[in-house]
Amino acid sequence: MYHGGIELGGTKIICGYGDEERLLIDKTSIPTGKPEETLNEVRTYFNRNKVSSLGIASFGPIDLNRKSETYGYITTTPKPYWENTDVLSYFRDLMIPLGFDTDVNGACLGEVEYGAGRGLSNVIYGTIGTGIGFGIYLNGRLLHGLSHPETGHMLLQKHESDKDFHGPCPYHDNCLETLASGPSIEKRYGTKAEELYDNETVWDLESYYLAQAMVNCIVMYSPEKIILGGGVMHNRKVLELTRTKTKEMLNGYIRKDEILNHIDDYIVLPELKDDAGIIGAIELGKMEEENRCIG
Repeated sequence: MYHGGIELGGTKIICGYGDEERLLIDKTSIPTGKPEETLNEVRTYFNRNKVSSLGIASFGPIDLNRKSETYGYITTTPKPYWENTDVLSYFRDLMIPLGFDTDVNGACLGEVEYGAGRGLSNVIYGTIGTGIGFGIYLNGRLLHGLSHPETGHMLLQKHESDKDFHGPCPYHDNCLETLASGPSIEKRYGTKAEELYDNETVWDLESYYLAQAMVNCIVMYSPEKIILGGGVMHNRKVLELTRTKTKEMLNGYIRKDEILNHIDDYIVLPELKDDAGIIGAIELGKMEEENRCIG
């Protein structure tokens, strides 16, 4: 039997399914419109393509507390029309196990199971794109707590040349997302990031902010590997600069060979490339099905 997955993004939704031998047999993309019309279209896909489990990896914030009345909801998102949307309610009539987590946790899980994080117990996956979020896998499990990690909103030190810049985040003037996301690059320079590939100033500043985030993650969570995906990371220059600046900012404090001598294998791109999210979503559904069998 096939296992299904939904990567629910703010711009588009990826639906797909796979099995134990072929992780991703089919996928399709649906633009993210208003919740009812969009999620009904997604449900139609799975009415047509029967699966035994379904995992949903969603943009957020979302409610992951199974005891909460709003478990399975997108909660306080600034995305128009999606605030307080009961995502899971659209799929309960499928009568199959439903896994639910953040989009970045889904991508992190995909890379841990099948990609660059295979065999590791402590991995961080960051998406650097329209938004910024990190999935955190610690001691062999995805990290949840009071809510879920909102690492894209860690506060950073602004670069002296950037002190007058005010990014797109409505909550913070100096968080990672407002300083280093795709929309912040576009707002700062007046054009999209992909059109600035050869502009060294752009990527030097971008890597300054990403390196601060890497240092924060390293000293807080001590990951065995950091994986960075998302549209901004399609430019290899920013990855190389981020590695260099991360070492410089750590300043020898973390004396581990992985960082001192092999940082190119420590901060890496996703092996699953842009399919990490949908493959991870499928894995969320499989895990939910397995947990029900055990329970």
